[in-house]
Amino acid sequence: MTTADAVTRETDWLSASGDGLPSLIASANGPFDNIQAHMARTPGTRLKQIFVLRPKITTARFSNARRIPSYNFHLSIWWPIGSTTTGTPLAEAEQAALDAAIDLLRQRVEGFPFDKTHGGRFMSVAEAPRNTEFTVDLGDPVQGIANGVLTATATYSADDQDYTA
Repeated sequence: MTTADAVTRETDWLSASGDGLPSLIASANGPFDNIQAHMARTPGTRLKQIFVLRPKITTARFSNARRIPSYNFHLSIWWPIGSTTTGTPLAEAEQAALDAAIDLLRQRVEGFPFDKTHGGRFMSVAEAPRNTEFTVDLGDPVQGIANGVLTATATYSADDQDYTA
């Protein structure tokens, strides 16, 4: 485990299924067609997608020779209009479907009671002392409907295992 593979580890967790938490990936009956580490150069325009991004890495000293890496994860969520329904009212139905998908995402990120390690991939996720929040900022639906895709950004933190430095 290094700071370089944190995004891949989190993507693996979000793509996992069959562990008792909601599945997010469509191949396991989840709502998203693609969950990908890092932003694609040309994202698919008709796919429901999550891009796992990490805009910030912090390593903090917590004792004389120990450091702990922390990450702020940003999940860029793309939800094309017409991806789940073609009926009317289309825009309203897609917004409701995105809301339901975000709730499944929240459940997966929050993980199991008393185990916030994301399957041992991190020391803790969305439980770090400095930031225990799971936050979702929804994009402007008026713009999203006009552009044919609803967007949202989910943010939360994660801490890795400490190391000697």
